[in-house]
Amino acid sequence: MALSSPPFLTQSPEFKKPSKLPVWFRPTFAPEQGVLLVLFGSFLTGASLAQQWNQWTNIALLCAFFALQVEHPYVVQLKQRRSWKPRFVIWGGIYGISALSLAIVLWFHSPVLLSIYVLAVMALIADGIAVFQKKHKSIVNELISFAAICLASPLAYGATTGNLSIEAVGMWILNTLFFSSAIYTIKLRKKRTQSLTPGIIYHGVSLLVITGLYGLDCLSLVTALSFLIALIKFGIVNCVLEWYRQAKFQAIAIFETRFALVYTAIACISVLPAHLPPS
Repeated sequence: MALSSPPFLTQSPEFKKPSKLPVWFRPTFAPEQGVLLVLFGSFLTGASLAQQWNQWTNIALLCAFFALQVEHPYVVQLKQRRSWKPRFVIWGGIYGISALSLAIVLWFHSPVLLSIYVLAVMALIADGIAVFQKKHKSIVNELISFAAICLASPLAYGATTGNLSIEAVGMWILNTLFFSSAIYTIKLRKKRTQSLTPGIIYHGVSLLVITGLYGLDCLSLVTALSFLIALIKFGIVNCVLEWYRQAKFQAIAIFETRFALVYTAIACISVLPAHLPPS
């Protein structure tokens, strides 16, 4: 699902020749490239937890990608619901049918994935309601969006191994908490959301949740400590707050991306064995 305010990556402006293809024939893609980083980062942590990569992992990755692409035309069409836009209807349908077909194939292989599908559909419905209520950019809706994208983690694990585990659920929660932390740094750039208090509360509560997950053996110590990357990032932002608020968005995108990549690397490595089992 697309996130409206905290994309980590942006496209560099470049000259594009006008396409000769009809408008409706041009594919639609999520405009915020940061969601792809969240999707692939979460998916890699799930695959790492599974400690293997097979054909079901590949199918799950395609399914997650197509499901992510559904949200953009879906939201745009809801916003412009007084008139049908063929391009968004057609490509939303193509992505939706592709994601659904792959999801059914995965479901036959691993029935436990049904619970993940239910959560994803609920998130998509909540996103649509937020659009109708003109709260698509609200913190609550963005938290739901991050949680939905991070379902790629248990999806990868469940599709690869054929089952779900408490560790996979813990990884999903950890990913959601880490990537959602970007909401509270990015919003510091806006005048009406410049207060540090929400971010401090969020990171404090997240730390308590992760401590609880570690105590319940849902996360290993090193995996749980990977959340410190979010705390370090938030601390650095507070130290260079004026720069962070005034810097160009490209610089902020690079800043956020680096921390996301470091977190993903640590989280993935922390769940891998010293030697991968033979395939």
